[in-house]
Amino acid sequence: MARRALLGALAGALAGAAAARLAYAAFSRRPPVGDAETWERTNHRGEPITLLEGPAFAAGAAAAAAALPGLPVRTRAAVLLAVTGSGALGAYDDLYGATSSKGFRGHLNALAKGEITSGAVKLVGIGVTGLAAAALTARGPVDVVVDGALVAGSANLANLFDLRPGRAIKVGLLAGVPLLAAGLRRGDPVPAALIALPMGAALALLPEDLGERAMLGDAGANALGALVGLAAATTLGRPGRLAVLGTVVALTAASERISFTRVIAANPVLNRIDMLGRRPVEQAPAD
Repeated sequence: MARRALLGALAGALAGAAAARLAYAAFSRRPPVGDAETWERTNHRGEPITLLEGPAFAAGAAAAAAALPGLPVRTRAAVLLAVTGSGALGAYDDLYGATSSKGFRGHLNALAKGEITSGAVKLVGIGVTGLAAAALTARGPVDVVVDGALVAGSANLANLFDLRPGRAIKVGLLAGVPLLAAGLRRGDPVPAALIALPMGAALALLPEDLGERAMLGDAGANALGALVGLAAATTLGRPGRLAVLGTVVALTAASERISFTRVIAANPVLNRIDMLGRRPVEQAPAD
């Protein structure tokens, strides 16, 4: 069983990596919407950067999940729903979103004034998508709520880390390591493949991110977080899922008041991880 789980993890990682690189190459030649300039933004250095990494991650992960052998039908459907739903909603916010309202508080204040922001649409949409994905894999109503919140909350939290090159991917990989270990310990190839797939896709795109040629944007970060959340939902028991959900909620609430960038910069260990592989900077600007 342990060997099957390891083979499942390797298959998931390789499929995710290959599909993500193929998708990035294809989208670089012909973007999914508009032209290359539609996806171009300015990064924290004031330099141009493309958001096509995000759609490439989401499309690659979806293609890999569709082709990966051995996944139960409902699990495969849950993965496809989580990654395409969160990726599409994130892409909508990337292309058409306004930056005047940020965070839960900003979107709620906008709603109180009668303004429906793109961010609010995305948050509600990802919440519905998370519940729908959880309904395909959870064992009962309570687990549907817990798992749905975990998928949606993880999707949102990953996006909050996508502020510096490679940061969201590194957070996703660090979160994925213990989940991968848990899947391998169980000896079940399905949970091992579920977490290895987005990890492989993220690793394949990490050089573009660290090189500041591309970034995940909302499309990629939301999709990465949703898949990590779904992997946690299908790998951990209820106490473990509740603990992870509590952490996700606490970090999301903290982001309303503190800057993750400042916290990371002030901690030598976190800052070293954050700067690993990145171009050196004299001083990272605050969020």
